Amino acid sequence: MPRAGLTRDRIITEAALVADEAGLERLTLAAVAQRCGVSLPGLYKHIDNLEAVKRDLAILSVGELTIVLADATAGLSGRDALRAICTAYREYARTHPGRYAAGIVAPATADDTYIRVATRAYQVLTAALRGYHLSDADLVHAVRMVRTVCHGIVTLESAGGFGLPESVDDTFERLQDSLHTEFRAMAQ
Repeated sequence: MPRAGLTRDRIITEAALVADEAGLERLTLAAVAQRCGVSLPGLYKHIDNLEAVKRDLAILSVGELTIVLADATAGLSGRDALRAICTAYREYARTHPGRYAAGIVAPATADDTYIRVATRAYQVLTAALRGYHLSDADLVHAVRMVRTVCHGIVTLESAGGFGLPESVDDTFERLQDSLHTEFRAMAQ
C-alpha cells in the first residue's frame, strides 16, 4: 500500500530539489527516496524508473520556464521583449540548474504531454518575438538563436568557463544586441 502523502507529483517536486542542489547528473532515486522519507522500493509504487522521473522533470521545467517567460514578456515587444526573454531565461536556469538541465532535450515524438508543454513554450517565445515581423520560418530560427545564446551563457557560466576579467553581463548584453540587430535584418 502506498505511503500516505506520497504521490508522483511529490516525488517529482522532491526530485527537482535534489537535481537543483546536486545536479541532474547526480540525481538518483535513492536520494529522492531519502528526501521523501521512504525506502527506495516505496518510490516504485508511484514511478517506473529514473528516466521517467527525468522526463517528468523536463515537463516541470519547461512548464515553469514558460510561465516565467510569459510573465516577463507580457505587454512587451521587440528589443524589450527580447531582453526580458534573455534575462528571465538566464535567471531561471541559474536558480533551478538541475531542472533546467532536464528541460533542454526536445520531447520524444510520441510524448503528447511533453509536446504540449514544449509547444506552449514555443508559442510564448514566438509571441514575444512577433514584434520583429518575422516569417514563421524565421521565427523558428529566432527561437533557436535565443535558446542558443541563453543556454551558452548559462552553461559556460555555471561551469566556470568565463575566466577573463571583462563582465559576463556585458557580454550577455552584447549578444542580445546582436540578436536584435539580426532579427531586424531578417525581417527586411
